[in-house]
Amino acid sequence: MGRRNLLLCFDAFGTLFHPKRPIAEQYTAVARQCGLDGFSTEQVHTSFRTAFSRESKAHPNYGKASGMGAKKWWTTVIHNTFRPLVGPGRELPQDLAPRLLHRFCTGEGYTLSPGVTSLLRSTKQQQRQQTSSQIVVGVITNSDDRVPGILSSLGLRVSPLRVGSTISLAKVADQQYDIDLHCMSYDVGFEKPDRRIFDAAEETANQLAAAQRGTEPGRDGERAKEAAPWLKLYVGDEYKKDVLGARGAGWNSVFVGTDENVPGQENLLGLPQLNDKTLDEVFPQGAPPVTIRAESTQELLEWLGEQYARGG
Repeated sequence: MGRRNLLLCFDAFGTLFHPKRPIAEQYTAVARQCGLDGFSTEQVHTSFRTAFSRESKAHPNYGKASGMGAKKWWTTVIHNTFRPLVGPGRELPQDLAPRLLHRFCTGEGYTLSPGVTSLLRSTKQQQRQQTSSQIVVGVITNSDDRVPGILSSLGLRVSPLRVGSTISLAKVADQQYDIDLHCMSYDVGFEKPDRRIFDAAEETANQLAAAQRGTEPGRDGERAKEAAPWLKLYVGDEYKKDVLGARGAGWNSVFVGTDENVPGQENLLGLPQLNDKTLDEVFPQGAPPVTIRAESTQELLEWLGEQYARGG
């Protein structure tokens, strides 16, 4: 393949990992374990949506700006989901919120998309063996700060590097991680499709890549100068937030959502149609951003691994 460095970033929920069961089903099951009854899963679903929407308007960005913090924010959502369902005068169990918080901060509530761990490691190994370019793998997600812990509990080697963190780059630059950086709206203050969340991830990747090369990451806040330009590739399952957001920030994108979410006038090429092309042919340097279609995150990672294996 060409000498461009690869900045490969993923959406989190729905792309790298998925709920083991629908959220409302898990909320209902935990509530039953805590002794609550008298309501259906459908009622929990509706009440949760109302509570989430109300809290998002009252305390945006999971309560960070108001000093509330994500844990208290989610506790309020949980309580406001079940209070209307249990009837007046009945107290909510003290262990309800802690149980749900633990479930959805760990692999207890989620499952990793098939093949992610082995394929990420294989792709990075192929890159190190076949090319002199760098690869940085990150997560860009509209989420609070639970994501690194969830990915770690699902078996991935997760770097502590987050956008806006004060961690020393030298401490992480020589380590081998599956996920090299996290860019969460909770830290950045902007959500996809706003290009500023993509720009923040690229800035952090520039600094990490410079530290890995042993060079200065730039002065006075200027972006680090890359030895080779980035091939920026974002993978997500929501067309508006992920595909259009990535394009607006100058990134190429891979859409792993359903066909009905793609506007009718856009005909995305699938990976089987690109098997005889190199990465540089699929994503030409200097050309407008390209969007391709993959059936799953696994299919995309298998394709990338093959590209590196054959030097494409």
